[in-house]
Amino acid sequence: MRACRRQVLVLAAAALAAAALAGCQKAVPAHKFNAVDLTGAEYARKFDLPDFNGKERTLADFSGKVVVVFFGYTQCPDACPTTMAELAQVKKLLGAESPRVQVLFITVDPERDSAALLKNYVANFGSDFLALRGDTAQVKAVTREFKVFYEKVPGTAPENYTIDHTAGTYVFDPKGHIRLFARNGLPPEQLADDVRALLAESA
Repeated sequence: MRACRRQVLVLAAAALAAAALAGCQKAVPAHKFNAVDLTGAEYARKFDLPDFNGKERTLADFSGKVVVVFFGYTQCPDACPTTMAELAQVKKLLGAESPRVQVLFITVDPERDSAALLKNYVANFGSDFLALRGDTAQVKAVTREFKVFYEKVPGTAPENYTIDHTAGTYVFDPKGHIRLFARNGLPPEQLADDVRALLAESA
């Protein structure tokens, strides 16, 4: 009889411990993203474009990494270089976790942005940054998939045009799912916090 009572007390204690542990786990607040949460979005789900070395790239190539995608062009005077510099800062803030983040620059100006030019451009911001470049039809397809707006604005000569375009950053988790859209101007510290949270999910 005493043995049964002791067993009941042990089971009760174990149940209380489990409940307490569950309570502690629930007490940990979920990360509140600074960027716009796109989890479950039915767009911005994929790309298939050659990089500056001519290698076809898809999300599957970067499995296990947070993938950060920005659409722009090398002759962009403001948003593009600013954003790329900010993404370099994000990588720096991540420290030892930086290699688990891949930055991709997709050009919306394939007419002027040659593979060599793109390679040199992104190298200014990070040795592991990649640029993707498709033909006109491929650019139209990928911008449609990501709901990215871009439009030529004529200049003083045919070759001196600029391009108005969506100036935000798309972020995929290590499983290849679209998760975030960082609007232009989001501080690097806040985006770095969001990226850390996505990396922690897959730890």
